[in-house]
Amino acid sequence: MNIFQPSALDVKKPLGEVVVSIKDVNFSYAPGERQILSGLNMEFRRGQVVAVMGGSGCGKTTILRLIGGQFTAQAGQVLFEGQDIGKMSGDALMAARRRMGMLFQFGALFTDLSVFENVAFPLREHTDLSEELLRSLVLMKLNAVGLRGARDLMPSQISGGMARRVALARAIALDPPLIMYDEPFAGLDPISLGITARLIRDLNNALGATSLLVTHDVEETFEIADYVYFIADGKIGAQGTPEDLSRSTDPFVRQFLDAAPDGPVPFHYLGQSLAEDFGVRV
Repeated sequence: MNIFQPSALDVKKPLGEVVVSIKDVNFSYAPGERQILSGLNMEFRRGQVVAVMGGSGCGKTTILRLIGGQFTAQAGQVLFEGQDIGKMSGDALMAARRRMGMLFQFGALFTDLSVFENVAFPLREHTDLSEELLRSLVLMKLNAVGLRGARDLMPSQISGGMARRVALARAIALDPPLIMYDEPFAGLDPISLGITARLIRDLNNALGATSLLVTHDVEETFEIADYVYFIADGKIGAQGTPEDLSRSTDPFVRQFLDAAPDGPVPFHYLGQSLAEDFGVRV
């Protein structure tokens, strides 16, 4: 099957229920430090591919960490399937995490495990499946990303693009309703980038899942996303469908989409004036 052929899966579907809801969230990594997120409100619905975009250090990956329960917001709520992540017990949080898939930046494969065992890892950890059934499921996931034939190779024997696809197969091993991607396109060549983007869209549709992409890649993201949030200064700077944002005249959106070096996001980091730094009298 050619994954680039249009299919019935590409047809837009009605909005599903909210899987993740972020309500009035404030977050900083330590008391007195810079506030990373401020009054943040977002929704991620079933069946959607939603992108979170913005400049480096704006808080995009922090959002993933809050959803995964690595950190707790100082104010507001992060709800997963209606349950407040910040108030979950340890056991409840672990159960919630089993319903989340995560593709880490650059894949983060286990270097001493084969491709097959990397994908099998979450199944071995969280299920009591027989070896026969586990083998069938792993081969199905690898087949979905086009790498069933690479199952016996080690991560050192495959390309970066292939490693990213193995990591994707591992992320969907448990058929999670939520799949999170941290910079899934970073460091990929144009062919691998296009394949990865199409796989994210097709697998999301096939699983009926919700995909949350943290990414800088505008072109590929706008091809597959249903909705996009732009983060600026810890808040929503802009949001909408890729079509709406492409037509936007908002200065922040235009600076990001047009890759302009200066604008609402300044080129120079805020600091003392040149006169103060160099001791020049004005």
